[in-house]
Amino acid sequence: MAELFQFELVSPERQLISEQVAEVVVPSAEGEFGVLKDHAPFMATIKPGILKVLSEGGDWAEYYVRGGFADVASGGLTVLAEKAVPVGEISTEDLEQQIKDAEEDVADAKDDETKQKAEATLSQLRDVVEALKAA
Repeated sequence: MAELFQFELVSPERQLISEQVAEVVVPSAEGEFGVLKDHAPFMATIKPGILKVLSEGGDWAEYYVRGGFADVASGGLTVLAEKAVPVGEISTEDLEQQIKDAEEDVADAKDDETKQKAEATLSQLRDVVEALKAA
């Protein structure tokens, strides 16, 4: 079993995790990355997706995350997410509303940059729906 490190997952509503874990897989804007004990320090922005946590007991837990950032430091990994929900608690209606809001953002975009960002968010949300279907 891999060595354990401290992991914190925090959203504005609550702290979801603060414990020793074996591995975390994070969906970032630069691509998905895994963190093990003694990972090199860096920061990354979070994209909507499924964050996976391998517990000390060898079980995987999955969380839907959106926005925020991940900070890998010598003390472990901290993920500050705009939204974080255990996959088992995801409301289909909430996800559909986020997609509807993103579609409206695309339609309301006043310039190319804003439209591209909104389209990227919409695409990522649709990817989350597909990932949840596969899970």
